[in-house]
Amino acid sequence: MEKVILKAEIREEFGKEAGSRMRRAGIVPAVVYKKASKALSLKVDARELFHVLHTSAGANVIIALSISHKDKGQANKKDKTVIIKEIQYEPIKGDVLHLDFHEISLTDKINVNIAIETKGEPEGVKADGGILDHPTKELNVECLPTEIPERIDVHVETLKIGDTIRVKDLSVPAGITVLNDPEQTVCSVVPPKVEEEVTEEEVAAEAAAEPEVIREKKPEEGAEETPGKPSDTPEKEEKKQ
Repeated sequence: MEKVILKAEIREEFGKEAGSRMRRAGIVPAVVYKKASKALSLKVDARELFHVLHTSAGANVIIALSISHKDKGQANKKDKTVIIKEIQYEPIKGDVLHLDFHEISLTDKINVNIAIETKGEPEGVKADGGILDHPTKELNVECLPTEIPERIDVHVETLKIGDTIRVKDLSVPAGITVLNDPEQTVCSVVPPKVEEEVTEEEVAAEAAAEPEVIREKKPEEGAEETPGKPSDTPEKEEKKQ
């Protein structure tokens, strides 16, 4: 896989306010991690980063960081080969807020996630109205950085309702070790959802099962009043007198 060059500078400002100032100026804060080494704080240009993230390799692009810093007034440069470990996005506009890089060696295998893309329309969808279910959209693999595939294609044209493609059925390039469970479902064609129709007999049975509401009957005109209950209010008694 081809490496992409990205310029970076040592970051000397920290904190929420410093981060906000950098982002307003078109700069993205970043950190480079390496096992058993101290993290390195950097900043990169947002426009250059946009082009790096939109190569055919996507988030698995191999980046040659060209890092510049000042040492006793002298401008020095140091390069690091990295991949993107994590990207933090602004939830509304989608701008990149922060980047985590992981320093790698081109001769050591790494663990990455590869996108799984379906190709074609299943026969069970086209002919029988089924639904393509695609629960596993990424494949976790181990390989050399130079052998990371852009994606894993899975052809689904021949799938009928009830057919399933599992991880063990996928075709992956040589040199790549798949870390997912071999029996894990990648995609399948399931029957269409059918809304249950309620029959008149079911409606009647449901109505019959409802408890009967018993309402208190009003006393009929001329009927005797309940013992102990005054026949009239005090006002009416006064009028009778």
